[in-house]
Amino acid sequence: MSIESHIIMDETAIRRALTRIAHEIVEKNKGIEDILLIGIRTRGVYLAERVASRIEAIEGIKVPWGELDVTPYRDDRIETAETDCAKQLKMANGEVTTRDKKIILFDDVLYTGRTIRAAMDALMDCGRPRMIQLAVLADRGHRELPIRPDYIGKNVPTSRSEEIEVALAEMDGKDEVVIIQNRGDQE
Repeated sequence: MSIESHIIMDETAIRRALTRIAHEIVEKNKGIEDILLIGIRTRGVYLAERVASRIEAIEGIKVPWGELDVTPYRDDRIETAETDCAKQLKMANGEVTTRDKKIILFDDVLYTGRTIRAAMDALMDCGRPRMIQLAVLADRGHRELPIRPDYIGKNVPTSRSEEIEVALAEMDGKDEVVIIQNRGDQE
């Protein structure tokens, strides 16, 4: 089997996409009042943090951001773990409630929608938010649930044999989004 890969977003494209998403969030929400940016662990957390920094540069006000572990809420796990909001949701400023907040949920790649469903379940356990919006760096299609992003870095229509890999400097030492095509060896 041979594998082909192509960079579809480099460091500059990612930076521009996140800056655009920050502006769109401020515009769509008519400011940043009652907004929380929540990143789905792992790479979604770095995206939420970066967008929080950009919004602070735009508006001059810090936006609370944090991370969400959706592992106990995933529907592909056989055993269910106890869920505790304080264990799943960790905010940089210590706040844990989502009640009456506008949540902007961040993930690196949107595929089937199942991770987002798990994240929404986890957020609801922390208190009923006023609304949940979704921001993704790459939307590759193939939804299995009726979930759509509000903010998209890049639409990347893919086949099921392709994969999207996101690398972020905080974890991977570089910023890039790569599409990988798995091809069977032809003889």
